[in-house]
Amino acid sequence: MPRSLKIAFFGSSLVSAYWNGAATYYRGIIKALARRGHQITFYEPDALDRQQHRDISDPSWAKVVVYSHRHEDAPRRMLESARGCDIVVKCSGVGVFDRLLEESVLELQWPATTVIFWDVDAPATLDRLQGNPDDPFHSLLPRYDMVLTYGGGQPVIDAYTVLGARQCVPIYNAHDPETHHPVATDERFRADLAFLGNRLPDREARVDDFFLSAAERTNRRRFLIGGSGWQDKAMTDNVKYIGHVYTRDHNAFNSSPLAILNISSESVARYGFSPATRVFEAAGAGGCIITDYWPGIDTFFEPGREIMVVRNGEEVAETLAGLAPERAKAIGTAARRRALDEHTYYHRARELEMLLVGSFAGR
Repeated sequence: MPRSLKIAFFGSSLVSAYWNGAATYYRGIIKALARRGHQITFYEPDALDRQQHRDISDPSWAKVVVYSHRHEDAPRRMLESARGCDIVVKCSGVGVFDRLLEESVLELQWPATTVIFWDVDAPATLDRLQGNPDDPFHSLLPRYDMVLTYGGGQPVIDAYTVLGARQCVPIYNAHDPETHHPVATDERFRADLAFLGNRLPDREARVDDFFLSAAERTNRRRFLIGGSGWQDKAMTDNVKYIGHVYTRDHNAFNSSPLAILNISSESVARYGFSPATRVFEAAGAGGCIITDYWPGIDTFFEPGREIMVVRNGEEVAETLAGLAPERAKAIGTAARRRALDEHTYYHRARELEMLLVGSFAGR
C-alpha cells in the first residue's frame, strides 16, 4: 500500500470468542494488517455476555472500543467517531443493531472513504436475502463499494453478483503461526477424535451424523466434544463433553487427540469453498484433520495426504478404525507445512491490500 490506512471495523467481538466463531478470523486479519503499517479501530457491542468471557486483553495492534447494546445512540456515536477513516467495514453478525449499522455505515461513504460489507457467514446471509425479497438489505447492498466474504468461492461470488454487489471477493480463513502451533499433549484433551463447535440449528443434525453416530459405532474409541450448548444433548458413554474451550487452549485441544473432526453447517457445506477457522487452527497445530465433504476442499488441502475427507458418520468410524498414530502424525505434519506455505493471515492481508489498491485507484 502507498501509505498507512485508517480502518474502522464494526463487528461482533475482537476480544471474545464466546458464541463468536469469527473472533480468531478477525484477530488474524487485523493483526496482519497492523503489522503492515495500518491503523485499526474495532467497534464492538457489550452484548451476549462476550465481555464477561474475554479471552484476550485489548491488543497492542488494534484499538478496541466497546459500546452499549441498550440504545441505538451508542452505535450512532461510534459511527460518527469513524467518520473520515480510509476504510469502514460493516461485518455481518454483529448481534445487535445490525440493521441500523447496515444502513448507517453508508453515510460515511465519500470519495476518500471506501465502505465494505464483510460477510463472515455468507451462506446464512444469502439464504436470508434469497428467502426474503422484502429484506431492506437488498436495496443497500449495491451501494457498498465492495463485499468481502469469509469464504464461499465462485458460488457465493455469483450469488452476490446477482443480488447487485459491485464486487465480491473471498478473503479466506487462515492461521497465525505465532498463535496456532504444535504444543505438548494435554491430558484434558486426550481422545481418539475431538470436535469443537457451538450447538447451532444448522449444524446440529450434521453433528448427530458425523460425530455422535460415529461414537455409537466405535464404542472402544474415546470421543471429545467442546463448545457451548451441548450440555443437555444425549451422548454415549464414550463421549466426553467439556463445554466452552477458550482460545488459549485451542493449540492443546488440536495437538492432543489422535484426530480432529471438522463439521460444517448445512449451508456452508452446500456452498462449499468455506474452510472454518478451526481447520486452519488445527493444521497450524499439526493436527490430523478429518472433515466432512464440501466442494473446494482440494483448493486448500490435498485429500488423503494433508486432510482426510468423509461423507457421513459411518465413514468417520471406518476412517478412525484404520488410523494409526504414525499415519495421523504424517497427515498433520503435511497439513501444517501447507498452512505455513499458503494459508497464513499474512498471505490474506497481502491479498486484501491488493484489492484496496484497486479500489482507491478506481475511486
